[in-house]
Amino acid sequence: MRNLLYLILFLPLLSIAQSYNIGHTTVTFIDDTRARSVVTEIYYPSDETGEDVAASNGSYPVIVFGHGFLIGWESYSNFWSELVPNGYILCFPTTEMGLSPDHEALGEDLKFVAEKMHEFDYDSSSIFFNSIMPKTAIMGHSMGGGASFLSSSFNTSINTLINFAAAETTPSAILAATNVNIPTLIFSGEDDCVAPALTNQVPMYDALNSSRKTLISIKNGGHCYFANDNFACNFGESFCNSELNIDREQQQNVTFDFLNLWLDYTLYNYEYALDEFNDSLQSSIRINFQQLWESVGINQDLELERFKIFPNPVIDKLNIDLPQDNCNGYYSISTVFGQIVQQNEIQNCSSSVNVSYLPKGVYLFKYSNQDRLQSTLFIK
Repeated sequence: MRNLLYLILFLPLLSIAQSYNIGHTTVTFIDDTRARSVVTEIYYPSDETGEDVAASNGSYPVIVFGHGFLIGWESYSNFWSELVPNGYILCFPTTEMGLSPDHEALGEDLKFVAEKMHEFDYDSSSIFFNSIMPKTAIMGHSMGGGASFLSSSFNTSINTLINFAAAETTPSAILAATNVNIPTLIFSGEDDCVAPALTNQVPMYDALNSSRKTLISIKNGGHCYFANDNFACNFGESFCNSELNIDREQQQNVTFDFLNLWLDYTLYNYEYALDEFNDSLQSSIRINFQQLWESVGINQDLELERFKIFPNPVIDKLNIDLPQDNCNGYYSISTVFGQIVQQNEIQNCSSSVNVSYLPKGVYLFKYSNQDRLQSTLFIK
């Protein structure tokens, strides 16, 4: 999904970007207030691969991940293999692995581990001394996705919430979402029969009190493919959907295309990543989505009200079709380097602009009015 615009703009940065090895350690956190031990597997950026090796010099955001029902942390190696080399610390609490898990306790564990990790930044005896950035994400899959809402409710220390095929919990994750106001990214699988989107992730998305939220539904996606192979999850899903029209690698590739950009924006404050994330939402044929984004007074509901430009590639005249209730606004055309080469007002739902004079290349077309911003790429 990291398309041509991203490559052209940031190839020089990619050529010098650090790719870290993966260190691993196991920490038992003690929560005295609950008389509870929280054994946590931690993967982190290091100059060498191994157990209890030193963390690489630098400061890294913390991501705490909640596991699914009967799904061990080992099944989420796809997440630490993808994210740790990019400069993230991933923590996997291993509690509530039994047949009768306490969802509320798991949510408290996620929150507790996030808080304790930041204390390590000041502990000279810790591997993570001077290595923790004051940025935190809570993630979770299935049951852990539901618990991630419980952990983030009224939680002012979390910067972003992300989950995958989140399942309703006891107490209710849907109800807890009403008390979550941070940027939130929810992934669902279109063919998930274990925690179907219409009764799980969609109500969670709707209930969120966040003005910056996105729900991505992966076409043909299932419940278990967000993780690596796991017998318990596969066995459960086989009863309601024995064969998906997507493979595990494809579903994870789609997930990481969007997840990496979201994390780059919310935890590393890379502004370009948000633009690329939103452009990819519009251009991808592998997903459906809903989005609300009001951080700058702009409301995006791009799935419902999407404009069209054609032909693409274009030679002389670029045609523009706008939704019937959204015809008055402004457009701009800019190069991939951000230089605006054309801009004007639009008053008709169907119109065209002359681009014959533009050199061959890739351009970004943006349309905006008082409450919406949309953009897409075209080739000349």
